[in-house]
Amino acid sequence: MRFPVRPGEQLDHYRIESVVSRSGMASIFRAVDLRNGRPVAIKVPHPEMEGDPVLFDRFHREEEIGKALDHPGVMKVFADEDRSQLYMVMEWVDGRLLRHILGEQKKLPPERAVRIACAICEALDYIHSHGVVHRDLKPENIMVDADDRIKLIDFGIAGQTGARRLTFAKLSQVMGTPDYISPEQVKGKRGDARTDIYALGIMLYEMLTGKTPFQGENPFAIMNDRLLNNPIPPREADPSVSPQLQEVIYRALERDPKNRYQTAREFLRDLQHLDQVGVADRPELRDWKKRRTPWVRQVAFYIMLALIPVVIFGLLLYFAKR
Repeated sequence: MRFPVRPGEQLDHYRIESVVSRSGMASIFRAVDLRNGRPVAIKVPHPEMEGDPVLFDRFHREEEIGKALDHPGVMKVFADEDRSQLYMVMEWVDGRLLRHILGEQKKLPPERAVRIACAICEALDYIHSHGVVHRDLKPENIMVDADDRIKLIDFGIAGQTGARRLTFAKLSQVMGTPDYISPEQVKGKRGDARTDIYALGIMLYEMLTGKTPFQGENPFAIMNDRLLNNPIPPREADPSVSPQLQEVIYRALERDPKNRYQTAREFLRDLQHLDQVGVADRPELRDWKKRRTPWVRQVAFYIMLALIPVVIFGLLLYFAKR
């Protein structure tokens, strides 16, 4: 039987202490495990979520993957089968979302941005080696503590070896911001470990410059910009970014996955040894001011131009007959 959860109440073996966050999908509470005094985070889905098969599947996928993974850079989900209702018990992390940090500071010093990116690479290397691709990597899903240690959270749409595939059409209902989606995801492909590498490249660009590399007035415009145009070079936005660090970002943001870093370990190695990174003479550094628009919009524009004389002729003929 479902019942509301409020601070001060007890949920099975847990005493609810406070509300941490609420979203359209679930509420997260800080609680204490009364059996051992351990602080935990409890994620309780909203009742209406259980009626949505996509969101319901997402919740269970996040729980199953979280229970299977065990790494300092991944939020742990505890197995607890003795529950009176559907909820998830996770480790309590003293930290802040990377999104909140960026919201306050706009951009980070290169040393700190690289340090956080290295920690994310280490966590990605672990989950990828265990057959898991996050597929929704963004600052909202990265917890950062006072020492810049990180935790990956929210594996609701993660891909797992042998797991049932969720199509992009279904994922689009729950993926949220399009700023970190890889070109292959935009094209409707499932994505692999290189999808996470691309998303981390976007986040590293954002941490260094204070904004994401691709812009637009709506999600579709942002995704089209990603497919057609090159971003402002990071060093144009902030000259303190070294040529080597800029090169690393471009390697992570290659549109074609086969030209991207193939593993998080490769990405990590370059971040840790920037002095050994060769800087390529990239056309992206010269052509970034050239902007292209989607071909459909261009075709529509030229069709409209071609129709103008026809419309004018028709109006003249109409008034001549009158």
